[in-house]
Amino acid sequence: MTKDGWTSEKVVGGRARWLGTILLLAASTAGAGDLQIHAVDVPFIEALWRTSGHADATARAFTNWNTANPPQVPVTCAKCHSSTGYQDFLGADGSAAGVVDKPAPVGTVIDCAACHNQVTTTLNRVTFPSGVELKNLGAEARCLNCHQGRTSQVAVDDAIKAQSLSDPDKLDTPNANLRFLNIHYHTAGATQYGGTTKGGYQYDGKAYDVMFAHVQGLDSCISCHDPHSLKIHVETCATCHPGVQTKEDLRKIRMVGSTPDYDGDGDALEGIAGEIAGLQAILYQAIQAYAAKAGAPIVYDGYTNPYFFHDTNGNGTVDPGEAVSANRYTAFTPRLLKAAYNYQVSRKDPGAYAHNAKYVIQLLFDSVEDLDPALAAPLTRNDVGHFAGSNKQWRYWDAGGQVPGTCSKCHSGAGLPFFVQEEVTVSQPSANGMQCTTCHNAMPQFTRYEVRTALFPSGARLDTGDLGSNLCISCHQGRQSTASVTTAIAGLDLDTVSTKLSFLNIHYFAAGATLFGTQAKGAYEYPGKTYQGRLRHVASFDTCTECHETHTGELRTQGCTSPICHGNTKPRNMRKDTRDFDGDGNRTEGLSFEITGVAGLLYAAIQDYAVTVGKAPIVYDGSTHPYFFKDTNGNGKADPDEVISANRYANWTPRLLCAAYNYQYAKKDPGAYAHNGKYVLQVLYDSLADLGTKVPVNMTKLTRP
Repeated sequence: MTKDGWTSEKVVGGRARWLGTILLLAASTAGAGDLQIHAVDVPFIEALWRTSGHADATARAFTNWNTANPPQVPVTCAKCHSSTGYQDFLGADGSAAGVVDKPAPVGTVIDCAACHNQVTTTLNRVTFPSGVELKNLGAEARCLNCHQGRTSQVAVDDAIKAQSLSDPDKLDTPNANLRFLNIHYHTAGATQYGGTTKGGYQYDGKAYDVMFAHVQGLDSCISCHDPHSLKIHVETCATCHPGVQTKEDLRKIRMVGSTPDYDGDGDALEGIAGEIAGLQAILYQAIQAYAAKAGAPIVYDGYTNPYFFHDTNGNGTVDPGEAVSANRYTAFTPRLLKAAYNYQVSRKDPGAYAHNAKYVIQLLFDSVEDLDPALAAPLTRNDVGHFAGSNKQWRYWDAGGQVPGTCSKCHSGAGLPFFVQEEVTVSQPSANGMQCTTCHNAMPQFTRYEVRTALFPSGARLDTGDLGSNLCISCHQGRQSTASVTTAIAGLDLDTVSTKLSFLNIHYFAAGATLFGTQAKGAYEYPGKTYQGRLRHVASFDTCTECHETHTGELRTQGCTSPICHGNTKPRNMRKDTRDFDGDGNRTEGLSFEITGVAGLLYAAIQDYAVTVGKAPIVYDGSTHPYFFKDTNGNGKADPDEVISANRYANWTPRLLCAAYNYQYAKKDPGAYAHNGKYVLQVLYDSLADLGTKVPVNMTKLTRP
């Protein structure tokens, strides 16, 4: 009996023959060290296995070397093309682990002994071709050792570097020594783990989705595929995806977070597999156009190694006699090699649409864009914010491996439900944006977590009257408040620079704080002033989910533009109050422009005060943390060499900090004009008036709501 409790198997002709019964040993729950013997009748497992590709002894995957001299599977292939080779790689045969020591005999398949041996019972880590090691895996580690591809971005870069073609000015230089690098077949693991393991070619300056986690319990190889027959559990998919009855139906699935028309064909409702197919066609078009111009015409044949060939007659199709090794393509440039590699990556995982569609879409888009930016113009790479897995709000923490507790509530897939249940935050794994389980506590019912009141940074507990919207404002509330600013400046002279002060950032999209105004106190409210509370719109447009589409966040503008409300007016142009708040003489511009006008005056006053009182010029860049920087050349503009962390502004006085905080507040809620425009105008006006006690500010034409 082996260490994992399986009885020994008889191997005849290179294939395992199951005994009628397998004895499993399990630790008794009655006491540590006690063992119970369970008899499990498993002839059906062998029957399942025999239907799988792993058992097909006639497949090319196992017969390719039968006519070799000598007939054996070479060490470069044996790991995944024979049971003997896989056990050799694992060290289950007594050899060193992590390497195949010798060729494997032909005639074997991936049988019982390959996955059930004394090593695989504890196998929990896998190293990918990029050199990245995944740890703490489950039983899927057995699968990932083979279904990971044979090359990576690292290999492509190394191949280009070996020909001294890494410099940007050599990207379009053909080189006969650049050979196509093949990711190999059925590379599901490389696709699923995406940007983490770098199976595709990832372009500099771009960010990529990492592991596609799907939903808990269905996020590994063997939770979606039967481990023996390899068939997909289609009936399980149908639980959450109505209409799915067959494997082919899976190609029609498209999640609610995948709203863009990625391939630009005008169909944003087709299955995500259709979007990938559309992008593949566009990339192939770009590859052929580029190759014809840069080196020589090229064609692709996905069934014949080395896949890319010279298009000898230039007709754009693979003709007889072209898809042969002697006609392999020999005019690759570095740019073309990267794109061709990604095209192959997308083609060699037929289940890519399910394993990690967004990652593959990103690879395809970036390859098209690199070859021909004009061709990429109608295409879409990223999703909307909540699901834009490659955007900074989700990828910022990848280097550390997890999202810290200070950020995990709103920047991980699992952080919000954890907070809702525990009202504390802890570190969480990084994610490709929000997941179904971020907001939904049960599936397929898709019921949402219930938040009776949302806890704000000021300590206030507030209720929109809608449980779904309360869930939204649990994140969309900012991270600071009047209280935190007051605490920071306590005991300090208002106009004396203090090293104790640093900028306090409200953070992004604090719509909930704006909506509730003085009840949430998200902005800095000046002592002795009164401020507007919650904006009460009309009954049917008074919460987050009534005004925004739940998943995309897009505005539901149909009701806004009705004749009895705002008419045929864009949201930013809407206003009801005709007072001239910013003093520019325009009483018909949208409320958003009134806010912009007052904010502009405040920024000018901030810069004036910083020079006059703080004795150091200041500039603002809303895209770069910590947002306020020293204006080293005094030109009043944020120059590239100024907006860096080392040049952060340090000459803060309490008065300047309060004004800068409110300026940032207005900037970081782009929908403030709709959420509670008058509240924001009040805090901007008061900030401007407060600075006006020290620097010249003309308030005569301004109006405070």
